[in-house]
Amino acid sequence: MLQRPLKEEYMPYYEQYIGLVGEGSVTEILEKQLASTTELLSDIPEARADYRYAEGKWSLKEVVGHITDNERVMSYRLLRIARGDKTPLAGYDQDEFMSGASFQDWTFSQIIEDYISVRRATLTLLRGLSEAAWLRLGVANEADISARALAYIIAGHEIHHLNIIQDKYLVK
Repeated sequence: MLQRPLKEEYMPYYEQYIGLVGEGSVTEILEKQLASTTELLSDIPEARADYRYAEGKWSLKEVVGHITDNERVMSYRLLRIARGDKTPLAGYDQDEFMSGASFQDWTFSQIIEDYISVRRATLTLLRGLSEAAWLRLGVANEADISARALAYIIAGHEIHHLNIIQDKYLVK
């Protein structure tokens, strides 16, 4: 899908993510992210993965786990909407998700492996979508949203958090 979603295809809240995504095919953008994010994360030593830049902030493991959890949720929404399911889909609370997660018990390499697996599954889903499926609208979090907007949200959400990782977690 080369065309960006129209503003009518998503809540204004999501502009903070969609606006970060460059021009081009969102599938290709997600493929490139898979390579670049994996390379960035693989260079981080395990000893650094539990680092928190401030009291009450997520650890690096938790941030990457959150990126992956969010992609799971958005991909599920995308699947349902792309397939024409009209059932309204609930929102989710990222802090509740984090309180129910156990990323601190994982190694950083396991968290990276999980990210890679989820991204590959997302890419497989996207490659199988028809033009009509990309444009389908559904309801998630009590608002209209398109399948293509969800793909852009996945890409932009990752960019958002990678910017934070580079600014807050990887400073010497």
